[in-house]
Amino acid sequence: MKLFSRTTLWVWLAAFAFAASTLASAQGDHFNTPGNILISDQFSNRIVELNPVTGKIVWSFGDGSSTASPTSIVAPNDAQRVGELTLIAGTGAPAGTSTIYEANCSNGCADNRVIVVNKAGMIVWQYGQAGVTGAGPNQLNTPVQATVLPSKNILITDQGNSRIIEVNHQRKIVWQYGTTGLSGNGPNQLNNPNSAELLENGNILIADENNNRVIEVTRDKRIVWRYDPNNANLLSGAAFASRLCNGHTLITDSNNNRVIEVDAKGHVTFTFATNTRAGSMSTPLPTRAMRMCNGNTLISDQYNNQVLEVDSTGKIVLSYGTINVVGHGPNQLNAPYDAKEIGDYVGITPPFGSFYDPE
Repeated sequence: MKLFSRTTLWVWLAAFAFAASTLASAQGDHFNTPGNILISDQFSNRIVELNPVTGKIVWSFGDGSSTASPTSIVAPNDAQRVGELTLIAGTGAPAGTSTIYEANCSNGCADNRVIVVNKAGMIVWQYGQAGVTGAGPNQLNTPVQATVLPSKNILITDQGNSRIIEVNHQRKIVWQYGTTGLSGNGPNQLNNPNSAELLENGNILIADENNNRVIEVTRDKRIVWRYDPNNANLLSGAAFASRLCNGHTLITDSNNNRVIEVDAKGHVTFTFATNTRAGSMSTPLPTRAMRMCNGNTLISDQYNNQVLEVDSTGKIVLSYGTINVVGHGPNQLNAPYDAKEIGDYVGITPPFGSFYDPE
């Protein structure tokens, strides 16, 4: 018996596909949905969770103020979802920076906190003191990145203090690489580090920005791998690095306005330039690149005010933000520094599913 004509079947399949797509889009409108994008919208002083299908912002933290407080975050560079909590690096804005709500931070707008907030926007853990710049106990100087380790300790890139520190829940430093307050490229020295990730082998991968290098260090502080290429293939401003499943390293080469992937011997296997697109400014200074499970790369193209997803051929398959347009309205960003797909953290320290308030 013939139940459906071919035309009827195709109509039914199309309707089913549309319904499934609509359902998926609607699911993305809920907080903490895998596949949503968590964006550190730097100079809008906010973290947003975005449904990439609809472009709808489904969650945000930060009231826009350029003064650090329990409800604000100043110029965040980094955010990561940990279970239903969000880990945020409150970097602060340098002197002369324009933000949405403050015309000019003439003397800089300090934040200097790494915080964990819940869905309601309440801070449940914090390292560093609001607006206080320092290197003493419970003090930071321009923290640009943080990640949760399997121990539940927090690995913090404390850029202004030229160090990577691991702190426990009691806010004690239990490990450090880099000499506090001393910039350099010698043993146990960094110069403006911009990220640090725990590798599967237990080593730490560091993007040492102003030394124009990426280094892998052991817990006893030995450098066992480095990428600081010769003049034929120069890094300039290593903003972020992550180790991929194939053993390659994905690097955001910010001052060269590109993302590159290099193998263990330093051969470049993938390049994507962000400043060659129609409408791009000449120096957008991309800051983060994340490889996704589908093989695509999520890029924070900072001063083009966009987050891009590109495939392995360099084709843009998704974008959010209007290229070279500053804003905080629909489809607008202001110097996005970091973007991660929730539930998709290939090549970086995986987000562990629980975090507790020890107090």
